[in-house]
Amino acid sequence: MAPGMHGDAAESFDPLRPRLVRVAYRMLGSVSDAEDVVQEAFIRWMSADREAVREPEAFLRRTVTRLCLDQLKSARHRRETYIGPWLPDPLVEEAEEEEDVTLPLMLALERLSPLERAAFLLHDVFGVGFEEIAATVERDAAACRQLAARARTHVREARPRYKVERQRGLEIAGAFFAASRSGDMTALGAMLAQDVSLHSDGGGKRPAAIVPVLGFGQVMQVHKALAVLFGKYGSTLVHVGLINGLPGFVTREADGEFQTTALDIEDGHITGIYVMRNPDKLRHLH
Repeated sequence: MAPGMHGDAAESFDPLRPRLVRVAYRMLGSVSDAEDVVQEAFIRWMSADREAVREPEAFLRRTVTRLCLDQLKSARHRRETYIGPWLPDPLVEEAEEEEDVTLPLMLALERLSPLERAAFLLHDVFGVGFEEIAATVERDAAACRQLAARARTHVREARPRYKVERQRGLEIAGAFFAASRSGDMTALGAMLAQDVSLHSDGGGKRPAAIVPVLGFGQVMQVHKALAVLFGKYGSTLVHVGLINGLPGFVTREADGEFQTTALDIEDGHITGIYVMRNPDKLRHLH
């Protein structure tokens, strides 16, 4: 490689890196895997005939998507042998960011085929035209429209019917932390919907429920037991904010590890509680 070529490649690539990571993360649900894919795309960009590329962003988005499709084949096998519920890596968003794909939607995307997932994300989330999608996944545009339409049908229920006002959502998250850690079951129960569900991902590395906990009574029972542990060993609030598009918070638990809790809220009540405890998925928070 001629001197300066690496710098030229980085100069054109680096402004696009955040958007490429967003595509890769939403395809894979893993921060480290997304970063690895984008780095591989950069290596390919360095060796490409860049002067012949008319639209670098489209070229790189295509490269990243294809690498993700390859990665999903092995990821599916890993998910099948995963211990307990699988949740995507938590993304803690900055104040000015607005998330386009919430955690429940990412879980719904897991049920799609890799091609359906790619077509839906590229078109419905990132606004990519079907001609470019067709070139990316090597199908014709009509087939890509069908893939996106099928995906849309499958994920419709997971899309929020209305967005919770940000500040209200964060107030509920703060109140949930306070009630769950202090053992105020009356306050906690007032926040929960009757059909609330609790999903905790420990990945076999830290204690967590190996199946989702469903229904008001069961979720309250779990939190009564947890409140005793929190009272004995402590739980420190680190941050309140959006996690994968949902109101939530980051804590440091008694074992010294981080934990994230994200809350799905409808009509002012919590319908879903998503707790990430797997240390492998929390490394990026450090």
